[in-house]
Amino acid sequence: MTKPQFRSWQSVQEEVLRRIHAREWTPGALIPNEADLAEEFGCSRATVNRALRTLAETGLLDRRRKAGTRVAAQPVAKATLDISVIRMDVEARGQRYDHQLTDRATTRPPMAVSAAMQAPTTSDMLFLKALHLADGQPYALEDRWVNLEVVPEASEERFDAISSNEWLLRHAPYTHGDIAFSAANATEGEAQALGCAPGAALFIIDRLTWNRSKAVTKVRIVFAPGHQMRTVL
Repeated sequence: MTKPQFRSWQSVQEEVLRRIHAREWTPGALIPNEADLAEEFGCSRATVNRALRTLAETGLLDRRRKAGTRVAAQPVAKATLDISVIRMDVEARGQRYDHQLTDRATTRPPMAVSAAMQAPTTSDMLFLKALHLADGQPYALEDRWVNLEVVPEASEERFDAISSNEWLLRHAPYTHGDIAFSAANATEGEAQALGCAPGAALFIIDRLTWNRSKAVTKVRIVFAPGHQMRTVL
């Protein structure tokens, strides 16, 4: 019988996952080394390496130098979360998207913002406040600070034809970020903007993105009541 051929790291990853889920490789078990797997799968060692490295990043494998690779004894399920374009989220629901820029200023941010973005308190940043709409109704309220040292071209953008959310994802690369989810009662200002009663329960995302050691943007997005967020495992 001809041995199966695995031509891509994704196909190797799928087979490794199958063996883990089928308990052919049990939690804590040492799996074959890369050279042996490459020979078995009929592919290069580099292909196997990438597949195992990717699975290690998800927490399913425990790789240690000179100690080999083991199936994680207590694997951690990790959710995959992308920074979404709000326009696309609204249109995916079959609704018409629009947004309104309600405030724009180049000014010094509050000390708490400067500290979070690790920026000098004397540095000006671009502040933007916008309301995202779905079928003409409030969808989300966005408060954003943009680091002009990292994204100087943002100072020239009007953000009327395109939201800062979408513009930054197109023009400002980032390497990592911090995201916090919370719920809070609507303030008077939030209630007025989102068309809900003061004290209504709101879902909030606070996100800070970085390009290596420099903060790119800090944003707080407050969604109208009833918002749901979905991701995958």
